This record gives sequence, structure tokens and C-alpha cells, in this order.
Amino acid sequence: MIVTPSAEGIAASVKAAKGRGLPPVQDWNPPFCGDLDMRIARDGTWFYEGTPIGRPGLVRLFSTILRKDGEDYFLVTPVEKVGITVEDAPFLAVDFERDGEGQEQKLTFHTNVGDSVIASAQTPLRFVRDASGEPSPYVMVRAGLEALIDRKSFYRLVELGDEHDVDGVLWFGVWSDGTFFEMIPAAELP
Repeated sequence: MIVTPSAEGIAASVKAAKGRGLPPVQDWNPPFCGDLDMRIARDGTWFYEGTPIGRPGLVRLFSTILRKDGEDYFLVTPVEKVGITVEDAPFLAVDFERDGEGQEQKLTFHTNVGDSVIASAQTPLRFVRDASGEPSPYVMVRAGLEALIDRKSFYRLVELGDEHDVDGVLWFGVWSDGTFFEMIPAAELP
């Protein structure tokens, strides 16, 4: 008998097993049960069977059991593992706070699913430019799962930017928790 995974079944399993903090999804190795018709759009919206999931609590619940293996994303419980589609990054950083200044500042990012993370060497910022030079900024949230930084937050980051020498090359970037994150070579600034 083949059992088709459902979002409702996964949510019920997670609620039944829920304790404090994030579940240890990296420690779970259940059998793969197939792909679920669930998609996370680039803007951070979660869809199930083509319909946006309108309950923030349910999206948060699913986000706590999300795992990335290689380039693929899965919802994982102790008893099942189902594949989902992620268009870009699974989370969206919708705001950040700055504590301190210059090299001593700490930037704490907040995601659309309720996570908060300080950009650091362990949870780095990453800036990717496409062929046209358009940047896509990311922050690592946890266990290989990144958040795309929204446009307004990216513009605020640029305002905090500074130039710094990295291996003999002058870069424009931003500091957080004692780490300099390179955005663009200073020579390429307009």
C-alpha cells in the first residue's frame, strides 16, 4: 500500500512531537515518501497545491522541519521525508537591527517565519550578482537554510557599507560580529 504524504499529516506529526526549540531534523533519517505539492516562492510565500498557505502559524510549523540535503529541500519528521520546491531561498529576511557601529556592530536579521539570526562567520551574509550585475543578498539562518534579504533591508545594508582591504583588494561591504562581508569590489562602485 502506497501512502501519499499530505501537508495535514505532516503538520499533525510535527505538532504531536513538538517540544521546545527547533526539532533535530538533521538527526532524523526517515524513509523518503515522495514529493509534496508544496512550493516556497522567491518572495517567501508558501504554497500548497497551488494555493498560498494563509496561516502564519502553519508556515512557521513547516519551516521548523525544513531541511536541505545537497541542493534539494525536504520536510522531515521522525517517520517521513517529503520533497518540496524552493524557488530561491526558503526564507525571506524582512528586517534587521543594528547594535553598535563599524567593525563592532552586530546585524540581527528577522525572517518571515519568525527566526532571528546575527550575521557572523557561522551565519554569513552572501551577495550574488547575476549577469546584469543585479545583486541578490542572503543570510544563513540555520543548517544550510538561507534567507533572501528583502530590498528595503538590502538598501539599509548598503547605507551601512564601508570599504575594507581583503587580500590586497579594496571591497565595499558591511561588518557584523567582527566579520567583513564583501558586497562588490570598490573599483566597481558607480
